[in-house]
Amino acid sequence: MPVPFRLAINGYGRIGRCVLRALHTAPGRPQLAVTAINEPADLASMAYLTEYDSTHGRFPGCVVTGERQLVIADHPIRVTHARGPEEVDWQDIDLVIDCSGVYGRRAELERFLRAGCPGLLLSHPGFSAEDVDATVIYGVNQEVLRGSERLLSAGSCTTNAVVPVLALLAENFGIEQAQLTTLHSVMNDQPLIDGYHHTDLRRTRSAMQSIIPVSTGLSRGVERLLPDLQGRVHAKAIRVPTLNVSAIDLNLITRKPVTAADVNQLLQAAAVGGLRGLLAYSEAAHASIDFNHDPHSAIIDASQTRVSGGHLLNLFIWFDNEWGFANRLLDVAQHWLLQRSQTGT
Repeated sequence: MPVPFRLAINGYGRIGRCVLRALHTAPGRPQLAVTAINEPADLASMAYLTEYDSTHGRFPGCVVTGERQLVIADHPIRVTHARGPEEVDWQDIDLVIDCSGVYGRRAELERFLRAGCPGLLLSHPGFSAEDVDATVIYGVNQEVLRGSERLLSAGSCTTNAVVPVLALLAENFGIEQAQLTTLHSVMNDQPLIDGYHHTDLRRTRSAMQSIIPVSTGLSRGVERLLPDLQGRVHAKAIRVPTLNVSAIDLNLITRKPVTAADVNQLLQAAAVGGLRGLLAYSEAAHASIDFNHDPHSAIIDASQTRVSGGHLLNLFIWFDNEWGFANRLLDVAQHWLLQRSQTGT
């Protein structure tokens, strides 16, 4: 077997730890290995939060620490605690996955490249389309990669959940207008109790006591990836007091007349066909907890599909905003690295 591509994780928070866990526990990616982590937190805390996770359970393998190392299931991982990309030597790494959420503008991202990083994959959107060489939603547009790119974004958990569905509906039925409401689990920019945590006053309120509207750039992200929908997509986001698993309430006006059966049939076929492993379909009576630790980008709750007047379509889409997205980051990383190896870049 060839030597795996060497990944580094910059920022070992919720998504960073899920990326590492997914690589060790989900089959099918022998070409990848995490060999370095950069995280300001201390090594003992990193090991503890790797082994014990309130959302995804205990890590199934052995987790120990060494001299500036995490040893995960007998695999040593070099650990640094730098606060800037220039303080890390990235030259023995094939790809850095940035899960810090700190960097988004091209001038900031290029700091990694100047420090020897051969390629950087963001776990969040760039601030603008020009800040990255491409934004890749796996299952939709990974074929745009040529291997020569240096800066990529894998979008967000919500774009990964909704863009494949919108692309499918636009191709088959046409979309005149779309309105998306994301019901998203709490995030670490919210306090447990009221406090001075954010300039958005709503985000100063206790995350676990209220349903809280927040701002979102989801519509811009969708339009970047599906330019034919420019000006037709509107979005809002609401944080809900759950730890994990989110949903999208999608309303759209189709060009062609449709029925709920038409739509469900299309989505069910995609789930076992071209989007297998990325899109799932269910007609069962679900609650959000059913999809904790689900690796799909999106799960269609077909019991909730509604059509009014033949053109006003409502869909309900579940997604694990941590585990599903971590798996897509690894899919993009693997595809990109294979492209680079084939082109010699």
